Amino acid sequence: MKDSGKAFDFKLFKRLVSFANVYRFIFYFVGFAAIAMAALSILRPYILKVAIDESIIGKDSEGLLFFVLLMAGVLLVEVLFQLSFIYYANWLGQHVVKDIRVKLFKLMTSFKMQYFDNSAVGRLTTRAVSDLETISAIFSQGLFVIVSDLLKMFAIAGFMLVLSWRLALIVFLILPVILVATRLFQRAMKTAFEEVRLQVSNLNSFVQERITGMKILQIFNREDTEFRAFEKINSKHKKAWVKTVWYNSIFFPIAEMSSSVAIGLVVWYGGLNAEGGIVTLGIITAFIEYSQMLFRPLRQIADKFNTLQMGMVAAKRVFEVLDTHSHIEDKGVLALENAQGKIDFKAVHFGYIPDEEVIKGISFSVNPGETVAIVGATGAGKSTIINLLNRFYEINSGVISVDGTPIKEYELASLRSQIAIVLQDVFLFADTILNNITLNDPNISEEEVRRAAKVIGVDAFIETLPGGYHYNVKERGAMLSSGQRQLIAFLRAYVSKPSILILDEATSSVDSYSEELIQTATEKITKGRTSIVIAHRLATIKKADKIIVMEAGKIVEMGTHKALLKKEDGHYRNLYEVQFTVDKAI
Repeated sequence: MKDSGKAFDFKLFKRLVSFANVYRFIFYFVGFAAIAMAALSILRPYILKVAIDESIIGKDSEGLLFFVLLMAGVLLVEVLFQLSFIYYANWLGQHVVKDIRVKLFKLMTSFKMQYFDNSAVGRLTTRAVSDLETISAIFSQGLFVIVSDLLKMFAIAGFMLVLSWRLALIVFLILPVILVATRLFQRAMKTAFEEVRLQVSNLNSFVQERITGMKILQIFNREDTEFRAFEKINSKHKKAWVKTVWYNSIFFPIAEMSSSVAIGLVVWYGGLNAEGGIVTLGIITAFIEYSQMLFRPLRQIADKFNTLQMGMVAAKRVFEVLDTHSHIEDKGVLALENAQGKIDFKAVHFGYIPDEEVIKGISFSVNPGETVAIVGATGAGKSTIINLLNRFYEINSGVISVDGTPIKEYELASLRSQIAIVLQDVFLFADTILNNITLNDPNISEEEVRRAAKVIGVDAFIETLPGGYHYNVKERGAMLSSGQRQLIAFLRAYVSKPSILILDEATSSVDSYSEELIQTATEKITKGRTSIVIAHRLATIKKADKIIVMEAGKIVEMGTHKALLKKEDGHYRNLYEVQFTVDKAI
């Protein structure tokens, strides 16, 4: 729906309905129920017409009883079809949404990190949750209801012509007013609903970010400032909804008035011609019913079109995510299993933004079983190396190899299964410690986790918590200290049995007791494994087999701790002396 003035995007609608192909039988059944209800809709007024003309006026009590029972039977059949129609239309809508949500979530898990760098979490959450719920209403309250109402209108209009073409023409004279009003209404509502969905997305994004960062708001006393910002966004959201209410308040009185005028004209003309035999009392009564049944679907169609239109706006937003080509191309055919751990970077260039390189032609090698430390000032490109090795981002040029094979030739899942990372900012889910360690991997048992915890010295701390390994750490691990979260991350990496281990400043923000535990754990889990340590505290990397010093995206020095300290005015020596002086002063 590139053109906002376009009333309806049939191409997008066709694509959405294609998700219902899996449930063709249900789709066709709901369509059949809609046709059946349209056919049944003309019966009750006609039975009433015959009952009045033949039984009530003729005072035939037995005949009247027959027509009452017949009408009751027709009503019962209508109810059964209506029940089936509503249930299966909703059933279909929920199943279609389930399938789209699964496809959407699976796709999002394959996106490059760069996509999430540029996308607000609140907006993506809106797409995956509330927008999809809005789409479900297309099937449950929009598409089939509109089709059913249209079929009823055509059936009623045709039968009215057969019953009395004169009265039918009187009613049809009012229809253009409703049709024009409906057309204008749907165009206005489409624009209004696009604004509503935009403001819902903005509101979700704002609230999600502020709740996540509530500690920062309170630390810097920004509660009032953020509240005023929230009021502005909330006000825009309210205005967008009020606009839709305004359009409804204009349209529905026009539709109701048109219906009343049509009924009034039918009664007036029918009353004048009743004595001549052109129109009977039964026909007038039937036409009053048919007129209401004809105009009611028009009003409902406009109302349901609101639902359909809002669903289409939501579908457009969801399909924009589904059409995003931001996932890493996994064209690798080789499976990396039991990797030796040899890593080679050869003339690698990379930038997060075009024409702004962060990594500028670096080359280095890590031999199997070696521990290599990478140091440098903030922004030197240390963490970027990790991102590139895991293929979170694609390099601009050069080659990154593992065990002598370019990483692009490996299946992405098999490559990452051989690499474990312990980040500085540990993320824990609102779940048990056990599930945060295994990440719900059925191949890792609780007994295996307990044994691993004892090996690296983490078991004692976990057992002190209420429930031990089944203790729920709450959202983002809020119930644990930063040091405890870091220890959980170490255990998580250890139980995955990686061939390559990466520690990204894993001890930069922990207390001395936790750091001591982490140092012990580090020695245990790096033994016999290729390890890359991005270090903030240089004292922790003295035993590294090799130290790489980076500055502004380039490697400026490389060697052992002792060898680098011997270089006068060397980058590493300057970093070490500055940090040693600061630590001594503290």
